Amino acid sequence: MLSPKDLLLALVVVIAWGVNFVVIKVGLHDMPPMLLGALRFTLAAFPAVFFVRRPQLPLRWLLAYGLTISFGQFAFLFSAMYVGMPAGLASLVLQAQAFFTLGLASVFLHERFRVQNVVGLLAAAAGLALIGLQGGHSMTTAGFVLTLCAAASWALGNIVTKRLGNVDLVGLVVWASLIPPLPFFALSYAFEGPQRIAKVRISANVTADFGNVTDSAGLGVARCRL
Repeated sequence: MLSPKDLLLALVVVIAWGVNFVVIKVGLHDMPPMLLGALRFTLAAFPAVFFVRRPQLPLRWLLAYGLTISFGQFAFLFSAMYVGMPAGLASLVLQAQAFFTLGLASVFLHERFRVQNVVGLLAAAAGLALIGLQGGHSMTTAGFVLTLCAAASWALGNIVTKRLGNVDLVGLVVWASLIPPLPFFALSYAFEGPQRIAKVRISANVTADFGNVTDSAGLGVARCRL
């Protein structure tokens, strides 16, 4: 039986997971997906890499993790939500990673299917299908396919993580975050264009130039330095 502490931690994870998709959707209102991904992982890596020890594993495995569960998953997910995938449905469809993981594990790790695993996955699939049918009218085909690609990338990352064995997960996440920014910035430059990037930067600068001043009566007055 789970202790109150374990239940509280599980609740925190659930809340953080749900809020994450809302934040992504809000972020995509102001900037294109590849640029958002580049900034996300840049901030995830810095300044944490200066305080978290690099995990003891070969560079190729760090690259494999960073290019699958980090870059691949979020490149597809951000693109899916940018082209119309609702935040709530994205969080559900992304759970298809469980099905991809089961199949990939049987291929690469030679793990056998267990009856209880299959029954659980079928029940989960039925639940996802039911929820998807209820909200399918607000889901674009492109968004759905891209979200499945994100789920497949997540599943590949799960296989990589399994192959790593016992590793410092905090260090793995932080140091693997150094990998996605470069391909994200490259894709942003190639497909979103330098003008779009500059527009986002100018918009951010203008927003930062807004300050709050207090008048003699103590009331906050917004001003903009242009």
